[in-house]
Amino acid sequence: MTDDDLDRSYSALCESLASVGQCKSELFLSMVCLSLMARYERAEDVLSLIDSVHAQCAAEAGGV
Repeated sequence: MTDDDLDRSYSALCESLASVGQCKSELFLSMVCLSLMARYERAEDVLSLIDSVHAQCAAEAGGV
C-alpha cells in the first residue's frame, strides 16, 4: 500500500466513524476488523497483529 493509499484509507475510516457516531463506533470498528481478519490466510498473522496492538495500547496506558 502506498502512502497515498494509506492516507485515503485512513481518511475514509475517520469519515465513516464520524458518520456512524460514537454510539455505533465500536460496532463499526469490530465489523471492519472482522472483515480485514477474514482476508488473512493464517490465524498466526492476525494473532501477531493483535498482540502488537495490545502491547502498544498497554504501553500508552501505562501498562495493563
